[in-house]
Amino acid sequence: MNKNIKYIFTVTGLLFFPIILFGQLKVGYVASDRIRMEYEEFKESESQLQLEFQKVQFEYQEMIKELDSLNQAFETQRLMSSPEWRREKEQDIKDKENAIQNFQAKKVGPEGDLVKKQSQMEYELLSKVKKAVDNVAIEKGYDFIFDGSISLLYGKPTHDLTDDVLHELRKLNKDISK
Repeated sequence: MNKNIKYIFTVTGLLFFPIILFGQLKVGYVASDRIRMEYEEFKESESQLQLEFQKVQFEYQEMIKELDSLNQAFETQRLMSSPEWRREKEQDIKDKENAIQNFQAKKVGPEGDLVKKQSQMEYELLSKVKKAVDNVAIEKGYDFIFDGSISLLYGKPTHDLTDDVLHELRKLNKDISK
């Protein structure tokens, strides 16, 4: 009987130890998708990226028009032209096609300017969000703050720190702009 009692106490202790341990921790969460939607800098950076994309798209369309123009001129004059002229115009067309491909790779490819700019902007914004979360955690004595937008299935609304983080972000912006 003593063995059974020890066993029951051991199992009970093992089951309740995490509850006791976690009872001492202060845990909160933030809704990063809400921060992304409500924090003005996210909106501004998305608008800025959209404008950059539209500029690139306009330049691309202009290059395509030039290529079409070259192709049309070549087709209308091809039969009445010398072989040297045809080779020269064919080379011009190939050069223009290569220029368009290079433009696309440089601007919107995986290593392109827009991708780099987007990554830089996201890094800067996420650094600010991280700093705001750290400030809220330290100020309010939280041990852990999770991103509720990613994996939180349920969280008590009293543990939602999204408003606090948004407030801290706005406070940080005011400090920077002074």
